[in-house]
Amino acid sequence: MRRKPALLYVTDLSYEARGRRYGDEDVRLSARLGDDFRIGLCHPRDAAALMDAFDAVVVRNSGPVLHHRDAWEEFRARALERGARVFNELSGRADMVGKRYLTELSAAGEPVIPTVDRREDLDRLPPAAEYVVKPELGADSIGLEVVPADRLAGLALGLDAGLLVQPRVDFRHEVSFYFVDRSFQYALYAPDPARRWELEPYAPTAGDLAFAQRFVDWNAIDHGIQRVDACRTAEGELLLVELEDLNPYLSLDRVDGATGDAFVAAMTASLHALLA
Repeated sequence: MRRKPALLYVTDLSYEARGRRYGDEDVRLSARLGDDFRIGLCHPRDAAALMDAFDAVVVRNSGPVLHHRDAWEEFRARALERGARVFNELSGRADMVGKRYLTELSAAGEPVIPTVDRREDLDRLPPAAEYVVKPELGADSIGLEVVPADRLAGLALGLDAGLLVQPRVDFRHEVSFYFVDRSFQYALYAPDPARRWELEPYAPTAGDLAFAQRFVDWNAIDHGIQRVDACRTAEGELLLVELEDLNPYLSLDRVDGATGDAFVAAMTASLHALLA
């Protein structure tokens, strides 16, 4: 009998996320992957110590890295040093390394929420009644603050401050596009902007898919899951909110059985390709 490859599945089953059930999703997804792989679940703190016993490491709902920054840096350094196979691959250019990519894409004229990280660039932002200030290394809205326009100039912005500033955008809804490798799988949206995680299936247009695909293709990940989060402005334009390329929550409980099966099949195929 052919030996099944062994996957170290990194997750924090106890992490409590608003509107999401991290543990439930990972219990179910890891069980489905068990048809093709031997699965060992571990907490992010233990990944560096255990990784050598496995053929590959799958980083899933491990919670915001800032809660275990030292453990993540140790794991990342060891994985890169040893050439370990990691899913998602550690070459990501987006949230995996912080949110400064938003300033780069904004400066390049890409369709993202206008973003700056320096005081001298504040005049690049469009006028707004309020602005969103968030840490470059933030996640899950941790550290996010909404400030009125008259407070903006007093913020301690600068390359050393680690803060990003964006106008607070009036939008119709948020929509997320889910990809395995560079292939689109499904989309979900939140009809009510005040209820981010009350998601429903979304049928994207060709223009929507082209929007999401441009960011997935920009990123440097060949094997992994990416979630493109966007907002639909009052004028109907899509703007990138973030490109989650480290451990995106998948909201698999919000898709139908056929869609979920297709996603698991695509992830399984990607993992086999990574291990080949």
